[in-house]
Amino acid sequence: MSEPVLAATLGEPAAVRRRLPHAVSFVAIAAIFVMFMAASSAPSPLYIVYQQAWHFSATTLTAVFAVYVLGLIASLLVLGALSDHIGRRPVLASAVALEAVALVLFFVAGDVSVLFLARLVQGVATGAATTTLAAALVDLNPPHRPGRAGVVNGVAPVGGLAVGALGCGALVEFAPAPTHLVFALLLAGMVLAGLIVVTMPETSARRPGGIRSLVPRLGVPARLRPDFFALIPIMVASWSLGGLYLSLGPSVAAGVFGLTNHFVGGLVVTLLCATGALTTFVLRSRPAGQVLRAAAPLLVAGLVLTLAAMATGSIALGIVGTIVAGIGFGAAALAIFGTMGRISAPSERGELFAVAYVVSYLAFSVPAVAAGLAATSFGLRPTAIVYAGVLVLVAAAASVIGQVRARR
Repeated sequence: MSEPVLAATLGEPAAVRRRLPHAVSFVAIAAIFVMFMAASSAPSPLYIVYQQAWHFSATTLTAVFAVYVLGLIASLLVLGALSDHIGRRPVLASAVALEAVALVLFFVAGDVSVLFLARLVQGVATGAATTTLAAALVDLNPPHRPGRAGVVNGVAPVGGLAVGALGCGALVEFAPAPTHLVFALLLAGMVLAGLIVVTMPETSARRPGGIRSLVPRLGVPARLRPDFFALIPIMVASWSLGGLYLSLGPSVAAGVFGLTNHFVGGLVVTLLCATGALTTFVLRSRPAGQVLRAAAPLLVAGLVLTLAAMATGSIALGIVGTIVAGIGFGAAALAIFGTMGRISAPSERGELFAVAYVVSYLAFSVPAVAAGLAATSFGLRPTAIVYAGVLVLVAAAASVIGQVRARR
């Protein structure tokens, strides 16, 4: 639907119909997507700072991480389809406003209870923004570049995680007010994002069913269950790896490898996520099945190298292991959602992707919390070694399943 017709459909006055051009809006929405994900990973290098200042355990640290994921999952399930009914701009504007509230809470946080609240609010905001930003990119996709929205949707989330962790690590190490400056900058970015949302074109006409869309619906059609269940091991292995790095990565760098520099702590997360984003971009045109068969062996290889690095204390081996695991991480993300898109009909994708996100984010958070509990009782190094060892087994199982299904 063209913008003037859509504007008329939505009942907007003529003066308000002068919006940003679609090409500019596409770039702006991509930037907002990166910024949301950067804000979500920015606290990772700060966890160890908060821990030292407020003297809480590794269990509390990972619980702060997990409460974000719980808010995000709830938001995805409840608000994921809302923008299809009331429009992209209202949902995005609300998500931006809620993210700004979370950033203010981070800025004023003086104890761990406020940190919990900030992460919960941030999770809800990020969940509401994620599906809406992804849909807006598809709506605004340039006609002469039909695959551009797909590439951006694949690269922006992981790339944003990398940017947030690295940028925050640098600010914590080299700039003043480590627990305040990063959130002040992100808050300024959210103000700019709000102005962009106000001036961007609405790309989805309103339609009835908004209230009904708030009722979570999860289900996998019977004909898709064999293919979907076969993807679960690689989902669990890759997302659990991401959860380990974003929750305990900087702590492992400091406690296991003696790298106490906060910039290096952020770089640990960035190394995994940036490698994953680059891999997603490079492999974007490869068949999903081919990428999927390569993802699990790469995860196994990267995890084995990382495991050896933690056992020996070798920093160089840890870097190589993280890079190889990052390649597997990016390949897995691309292949998982590419495979689901290939096997499902358009009418099945909403619920199927919702189930996939729930499985993925549970794998992202639950093992990380278990690792935090274990680290408090048994120490960081043995916990990280056992965690990586279990992921090796899960990724190996995913590799075997992939090879068996490929032969069939």
